[in-house]
Amino acid sequence: MRISVIGLGKLGSPMAACFAAKGFTTIGVDLNERFVESINEGAAPVFEPGLSDMIAEGRGCLTATTDTAEAVAATDVTFVIVPTPSQEDGGFSLAYVLPAMEAIGRAIAEKDGYHLVCLTSTVMPGATGGPVLHALEEASGKRVGVDVGLCYSPEFIALGSVLRDFLNPDFLLIGESDERSGQALADLYRRVVNNDPPVAHLNFVNAELAKISVNTFVTTKIAFANMLARICERLPEANVDEVTSALGLDSRIGAKYLRGAISYGGPCFPRDNIAFASLARSLDAPAFVAEATDATNRDGIVRLADLVLAELAPGGTVAVLGLSYKPSTDVVEESPGLHLVQALIGHSADLMLYDPAAMPNARNHLDESRVTFCDSAEEAIRSADVVVVATPWQEFTAIAAETWRRVETPRVIIDCWRLLPPELRDKDVRYLALGTALPAASAPAELVTRT
Repeated sequence: MRISVIGLGKLGSPMAACFAAKGFTTIGVDLNERFVESINEGAAPVFEPGLSDMIAEGRGCLTATTDTAEAVAATDVTFVIVPTPSQEDGGFSLAYVLPAMEAIGRAIAEKDGYHLVCLTSTVMPGATGGPVLHALEEASGKRVGVDVGLCYSPEFIALGSVLRDFLNPDFLLIGESDERSGQALADLYRRVVNNDPPVAHLNFVNAELAKISVNTFVTTKIAFANMLARICERLPEANVDEVTSALGLDSRIGAKYLRGAISYGGPCFPRDNIAFASLARSLDAPAFVAEATDATNRDGIVRLADLVLAELAPGGTVAVLGLSYKPSTDVVEESPGLHLVQALIGHSADLMLYDPAAMPNARNHLDESRVTFCDSAEEAIRSADVVVVATPWQEFTAIAAETWRRVETPRVIIDCWRLLPPELRDKDVRYLALGTALPAASAPAELVTRT
């Protein structure tokens, strides 16, 4: 079975590399010539741990082109993983999906035999069986479910661990036009993944709803853990890790995503939660849980900014360590660290910033006349009165204790993830671990960043 992958971004490139590494002839397609050239040169077009090695492993089976028709003509299955940007109402746009389907359809029109098309991009319920199916049939002149197979099968993968997640899924979600297409896709996946996951075969609408429901449920769980963290900060002797560890033992709850810290971010969780609420409102159904989750998440950054300002003397300097939304990625979309910086700009504080991978992307979102990008974490720390560890990069744990300490006026460290070693908690620093009982001090009478 030969595979084409339309879209070679942060999810498409790893997907194509995994197929090729498993021995499938794979052709990647993208309008970005740099991405295409990188694949053909055996290099990773995007930042993702392990991707270069995976591309090298499948080098003999992996090529790329800018020509959709060429790729579809030479393959049996086409995966579409193009952007679906959020719209003003919170739903997802098909501005890139429909042209891709039309191009695929035109190529299929010139082919004999059965071709399977799988949409992997996240879309709103009703999209696959509506405009997407219509575009494919109109362009191909063939009937979905008869001459052409159509599936909706989004991946549940996270940047920074895309390869591992793709090859070891918890389950496979397949929305299918017909039994033949769904079974063909399931059989292909089983030849690729390393585990034996259960498969949920659904119609298009149920699969589309399941996708955004999973992420909405997970964000609700994160928001609950973060709410617990805020409570623990105000309760003597409380520690969110001990509370969530106990909660996680209950099989009805489970331990995943219960690490109380700061707001979630990234390209999927925030927007999927907002899309879920948008869908509910459009159907005149209640969206209370999703809306409360989003409000809780946004409030977390406000409260963190106010804690920083409460600990900062006038004219002081703040260092923010971590600008990517999570470790092992360079993505800053909805990043808590970036949102924190944006909330602090304008409050008469000098801002020193550092991230191991996300500095170039962060520069695109910040006015460099208002912040200073540092070459190392140590450089950012040395000039700071308050240091915020906003992203739990492991390299921050290796920073020498002497770098953090300041004898004359103890430096304030706000450790959002309780990442740093216990020996830092001495008289030469003021160490504040979010999610644990914070010392009574300088909390502002009102939340400064709301005004």
